[in-house]
Amino acid sequence: MKEHSLESVLAETKGISHFLYNQQTGPNVYPGVPPEFTNWRNEQKAWQKTAVLFNQSYHMAELQLEGPDALKLLTGLGVNSFANFPVDRAKQFVPCSPEGYVIGDVILFHLAENLFNMVGRIPVINWVRYHAETGGYNVKAELDERTAARKDPSRRRNYRFQIQGPNAMKVIEKATGKPAPDVKFFHMTHVEIAGIKVRALRHGMAGQPGLEVFGPWDEGEAVRMALVEAGKEFGLRQVGGRAYSSNTLESGWIPSPLPAVYTSKDMKAYREWLPADCYEAKASIGGSFYSENIEDYYLTPWDLGYGSIVKFDHDFIGRAALEKMANGPHRHKVTLALDTDSVLKVMAMAFAKTNRAKFVEFPSAVYSMHPFDRVLADGKTVGLSTWIGYSSNEGRMLTLAMLDEAHSKPGMRVSLLWGEPSGGSTKPTVEPHVQMEIPAIVSPVPYAEVARESYAPPGWRTHQSA
Repeated sequence: MKEHSLESVLAETKGISHFLYNQQTGPNVYPGVPPEFTNWRNEQKAWQKTAVLFNQSYHMAELQLEGPDALKLLTGLGVNSFANFPVDRAKQFVPCSPEGYVIGDVILFHLAENLFNMVGRIPVINWVRYHAETGGYNVKAELDERTAARKDPSRRRNYRFQIQGPNAMKVIEKATGKPAPDVKFFHMTHVEIAGIKVRALRHGMAGQPGLEVFGPWDEGEAVRMALVEAGKEFGLRQVGGRAYSSNTLESGWIPSPLPAVYTSKDMKAYREWLPADCYEAKASIGGSFYSENIEDYYLTPWDLGYGSIVKFDHDFIGRAALEKMANGPHRHKVTLALDTDSVLKVMAMAFAKTNRAKFVEFPSAVYSMHPFDRVLADGKTVGLSTWIGYSSNEGRMLTLAMLDEAHSKPGMRVSLLWGEPSGGSTKPTVEPHVQMEIPAIVSPVPYAEVARESYAPPGWRTHQSA
């Protein structure tokens, strides 16, 4: 066994679940921007009412792949089809373990012939890097780590901004001096801002039309200032770190699958390749769901709403397992709209001296890197809830959950078990507390109607009810 690797760390634990459940790390942070530019309520409102600028230049890792075998490498790892993926396209890239459980997801950009860039959380990027280095591929892999993991946090390869909201295209037109580019969802083009040529992806992270623009780091500030200036007359707001992570509650993307890398015999060499201080060794799990079997935290593509992008037109790691899973049964991704009076009751317990409920943070109530709460019906667990927080646009506490088919239809009533068992784990974000059941109504995903109607089919966020 390689010393100082993830495998050596796991070998020394009393149990993987216990180890991760008591990790001393809280939720992911969003560095590089202030917590609030104005206030998080108005920043949330802006992505539905006017326009916002999400500065994504700091918190996501990037991996550039270049070489004649780059596409071959990606095809052998992703569940996605690559039958139609020309230059100037992007897609959600989802790899799985040999057993068919999700390692994570990133956005994959096809920038030029034999040149790709993936952007997102590090678990997928680690998995791709491992195969690029050990699989005999003729490909060069260059990692650009997120700001929090860098020795030079003030400098990265690329800046990355998203302009989203009903006025987003008006902002783009003002900034470019030209009509907004007519480009399809997840297609790319070029625009010029502040005299600088930038790459633009048609995207819709907050469920509204918009563009993601990116380019060399040194040009980023000039582009950002031009966008902010152009957005003044259209109500553009820059979004701070507090509001940023809550937009997913309305758009329906679950950002927190635990990478399914801890137990597979076929992945032992990978765990030995990962260093002892890797993300996977520090990834905290939390919430009312606790199992001694870490595999109970693994998720399938169908759990995350990615069933439609699983294609068996190519060979990839996990294909055989997914073919066996394909016909179900599957859990269904839903939004849970929590009962407001019950949420207020939980919040009011903060004013008692004893027997308090787990404190509810606003707007994001997530307190671990990978939250898992039990969803109950008649006292039985019928699913898992992940991301949780408050939407000022909807005036509700919402969670993104995956439920058994029998309990997943909109309008059904379930309850969320809020708080950890036995008074809570040793995570620094967890204070002593009692568990509380919060009634909830099963609702569509995405919750925001505009998101359900605007995403281009076929897709994991388009016209889904459960």
